[in-house]
Amino acid sequence: MKTSDFYYDLPQELIAQDPLKDRSASRLLCLGRADGHIAHRRFVDLKEQLRPGDCLVINDTKVIPARLHGKKKDTGAAVELLLLKRREGDVWETLVKPGRKIRPGCRLTFGEGMLEAEVTDIVDDGNRLVHFLYKGVFEEVLDQLGEMPLPPYITHELKEKGRYQTVYAKHEGSAAAPTAGLHFTGDLLEEIRGMGVKIAHVTLHVGLGTFRPVKVDNVDEHHMHAEFYQIEESQARMVNETRQAGGRIIAVGTTSCRTLESAADETGVLYAGSGWTDIFIYPGYDFKMVDGLVTNFHLPESTLLMLVSALAGRERVMAAYEEAVRERYRFFSFGDAMFIM
Repeated sequence: MKTSDFYYDLPQELIAQDPLKDRSASRLLCLGRADGHIAHRRFVDLKEQLRPGDCLVINDTKVIPARLHGKKKDTGAAVELLLLKRREGDVWETLVKPGRKIRPGCRLTFGEGMLEAEVTDIVDDGNRLVHFLYKGVFEEVLDQLGEMPLPPYITHELKEKGRYQTVYAKHEGSAAAPTAGLHFTGDLLEEIRGMGVKIAHVTLHVGLGTFRPVKVDNVDEHHMHAEFYQIEESQARMVNETRQAGGRIIAVGTTSCRTLESAADETGVLYAGSGWTDIFIYPGYDFKMVDGLVTNFHLPESTLLMLVSALAGRERVMAAYEEAVRERYRFFSFGDAMFIM
């Protein structure tokens, strides 16, 4: 299967630059897995597509303000640092710009010395390991100095940091939001729960790799980035009980989907625990846990579009994307949503 099989033409003006005032006011394209049937709805209509006994699985990761602007301590040259993942203690794996001039031993400073860092090593993909020095609590310092790491296709300034967080964000660690969850309000979740739909939480910290393009021609040659996930015992039990009772497991977002598929065995039993997953889901994959998926519209030739195509079929998904373009849906992180059922 070729990467080019997942290309589609998207007019630039359909890339959503700003979140809607009302989270749940976005549009919802419903796509049938079995027959490719397409229906156009509003996101609040999702509750009409759910059934008592279903289980929604949401990713409760929280985006950290991971983009830092500072300078080299010796020359004063400007630098930009993007925190990718904490290795241990105050050592983080980061993406640095300009990377060529930032070598091990280089000292960086941010916020007039409120935060300092020393580059200790160069690792995979040219990322830098950085050891931070500061007074107080790191998260509080980062909250003062950092910016939300918006995807590169969003050029508008985000006026409210909270709009790049889900309303249920809890565990800090992501460099990007699980954007399918951005459509939910607390009230909508309560309505859904009141219908007899269970809502389970998992955690997967989204890494920068979610934005990285597939650079190989053959899909099966792509190496997926690894991300940390965690599932509590009570949440695994909720999912397993839903499956045993005949309910559907509906993942909210590709990150929840990848977490479920990573932690399930071949018989469809979900196990609690934590670890790193580099699971790559593309057409031909046999789903063990997920029956349905709430997701946004994804970039052409991306691993996320490949995952969606694995669930509903490439031809059906690409036809749905063509329909979404014709109907002027809003695309990507702040855009509209799909429900594959």
